[in-house]
Amino acid sequence: MHPILYAILGVVIILVLGPAVFADRTPIPETSGHVTKVHAPGDMTHVLKSSKYVVVDFYADWCPPCRTIAPVFSKLADDHAVPGKLGFGKVNVDHVKDVAGKYGITAMPTFLVFEDGVPSRVQVVRKGGEESVEMVRGADVVLLRSVVQALAKKVQGL
Repeated sequence: MHPILYAILGVVIILVLGPAVFADRTPIPETSGHVTKVHAPGDMTHVLKSSKYVVVDFYADWCPPCRTIAPVFSKLADDHAVPGKLGFGKVNVDHVKDVAGKYGITAMPTFLVFEDGVPSRVQVVRKGGEESVEMVRGADVVLLRSVVQALAKKVQGL
């Protein structure tokens, strides 16, 4: 192969793979005082025991969709957190692998709903009618909002 073709091939490979290899890996800042970061398995136990319902964001710093939805999650926590009733947590899957593995997290971001410390489901209203949701996989802002709003309605009566 001609040396110029090797150079062109190298540039194409860098352009295609570069964003994944050189992605921003700085920690995603948490802007809400209502979101508890989990740094160890014991922290997860504490978060789950802290409220009747808990929504947990499983994320990675290198994940662009995680960076996109992080401020939305923080705002939902600010708007809907109720101490002892509805809590919010975050687990960095690269730092707390045991916790991510325990819940079978394979995609980021993934948001799980917990009731009394165990994974649970919540009924949400969507365009097609009611749906039972246990997790939100991906940066689905509409579904995440629906889940949190449904939980907020449930805790009003507690």
